[in-house]
Amino acid sequence: MTVTYDLTTDVGKVRLIITDNILSEAHFTDEEITYFLTAEGCVNLAAAACLESWAAAYALNADNEHMGDYTYAQSITQKMLALAARLRTNVATTPASDIAEWDFAYEAETEG
Repeated sequence: MTVTYDLTTDVGKVRLIITDNILSEAHFTDEEITYFLTAEGCVNLAAAACLESWAAAYALNADNEHMGDYTYAQSITQKMLALAARLRTNVATTPASDIAEWDFAYEAETEG
């Protein structure tokens, strides 16, 4: 399983967006991010899917730090899901011609 950070690749761009760029502490492998890129079709949607997956991992963590009704993991999860929603909204509101260019660039990179 590989973990790299190269901003000339879509995997690197996803890592930048989700701040999974400290390789010694990376949450996702390159192969996992590549799966999300393939399933979602563009960098922003892949980043959103990664954030949703990462938030799910936090939500399942039994070691949450509680302070009254507030939990540390709950705050992180909410922020991750909010960013994922914003990324999905940005893609949904982007003109179709721009998305087609993103898809073409991704296809060219994966075929090359």
